[in-house]
Amino acid sequence: MSENQPSPTSTPPREKRENLWLNLACNAVLPGLLLTKLSKPERLGPIWALVIALSIPVGYSIWDLIKRRKWNVISIIGFAGTLVTGALGLWKVDSFWFAVKEAAVPTVIGLAIPLSLNTSQPLVRALLYNDQVLDTSRIGTALKERQTEREFEKLLVWASWILAGSFVASAVINFFLARYLVTGAPQSPEQMAQIGKMHWVSWPAIVVPLTGLMMWTLMRLIKGIERLTGLNGDQIFHKS
Repeated sequence: MSENQPSPTSTPPREKRENLWLNLACNAVLPGLLLTKLSKPERLGPIWALVIALSIPVGYSIWDLIKRRKWNVISIIGFAGTLVTGALGLWKVDSFWFAVKEAAVPTVIGLAIPLSLNTSQPLVRALLYNDQVLDTSRIGTALKERQTEREFEKLLVWASWILAGSFVASAVINFFLARYLVTGAPQSPEQMAQIGKMHWVSWPAIVVPLTGLMMWTLMRLIKGIERLTGLNGDQIFHKS
């Protein structure tokens, strides 16, 4: 074999990792702050504030797509959330519907996680069992050799339901948080400021508990993988 010829055992390069903090800033914090600060009549007003706020997740999504060649799900959710939030403000709807909207997004994600188990791309694999962190090729080979693939699929089902429950719990938190924060008259400067505040405050209400629960679920998943494959932690994770 020539020196320039790739080894048959070489693995394809992994996709570039995303900066989580930059993601949250562009898809949650900045749009919310812009809605809060720019929606007042003496500044840009609600319509142009919404346009500017939407440009942040859209721009980040395009930049991330060019960089990683992959659609950013959080950017899509962030864009949709900002769009619906601003639209509800422009339509002068009652604050109750803002609470419904804030609960709807995590509820949809929570329902999609177990439903996606019957598809070719279960969400649990993107959220927890993905090749950016875990050596899924080595794990898959070990599972096949030990004939424990069915037990592993049951482990992923368990993890899916834990994640689904956490998103539904976050939906409940978001609903009552929105009912508490948004109290101003429809389309008033006070309400627009409250909507902007709700937009970025509600994300930590999801991210903080979800991050902790996802880490716990990931640790349980890793323990299960070690048991089913016979591999240790160093073999399960990609070497940096």
